[in-house]
Amino acid sequence: MSIVVAGVDDSPVSMEVLEKAIEQASWRKAELHVVHVVRFPMTYTQLPVDITEVIEAERRTVWERLEPTMAGAGLTVRRVDLDGYPPDTLVAYTSSEEAVLLVVGTRGRGEIASLILGSTSHRAIQLAECDVLVVKESRDQD
Repeated sequence: MSIVVAGVDDSPVSMEVLEKAIEQASWRKAELHVVHVVRFPMTYTQLPVDITEVIEAERRTVWERLEPTMAGAGLTVRRVDLDGYPPDTLVAYTSSEEAVLLVVGTRGRGEIASLILGSTSHRAIQLAECDVLVVKESRDQD
């Protein structure tokens, strides 16, 4: 069975990414893997505190928002939590699962912010072996 991977995070566009990924997986009769990647800068890992609670809180926030849509998808959905640099981790996951499509969102930060913070969608397009669908955040959200 083919696999569609959706990369999600805590941004508003993640719901649109999930919805588009469900459409694509249904159309392709594929299994859907919804992947959330947590990345914390090295400075946090060097602090004498346990950031496990911070990571778990972020994951809970993401999954609580997306879970109802995932449950109502009408297809096989696998929830995946990973750690690492999001674009590289998503691309590595799609390759390891031999996915046919990676669906990611864009936060629309602009060129300067993307240069500083990085662009998951741009890097995924460059590195992925499969097709990449980039979903822009809807402008008509309140």
